Amino acid sequence: MQKNPIGWFEIPVTDMDRAEKFYGGLFGVTFDRQPEKGGFLMSWWPAGDMEGYGATGTLAKGENYTPSHDGTLVYFTAPNGSVEDGVKKAEALGAKILFPKTSIGEHGYIAWIEDSEGNRIAIHSMDG
Repeated sequence: MQKNPIGWFEIPVTDMDRAEKFYGGLFGVTFDRQPEKGGFLMSWWPAGDMEGYGATGTLAKGENYTPSHDGTLVYFTAPNGSVEDGVKKAEALGAKILFPKTSIGEHGYIAWIEDSEGNRIAIHSMDG
């Protein structure tokens, strides 16, 4: 069996408290904020089983981190297994819907949102 090759991701933020509140509220996770070093502040996602499904990463604030709609698009597994629920939860947390829930056939459903920091992210699930 092949391992997931994604080892780490960093999501740019401008307001760490706001970003932790947004992502924590959306996905029900608690972040592990690290001491600021060299002008960079990071707040880690829970690592879980490093040998299992998925990858971990951080919210990152610093000179070279600029929230954007451009570049890599990270797809998150929908909270509660439903894109519809994820979109509603994200909207309640202040997200903007960029691309509404859409079927991608046998691969489930997706939606794109703008997070609290201005990043474009995606939500995916097999169920709507």
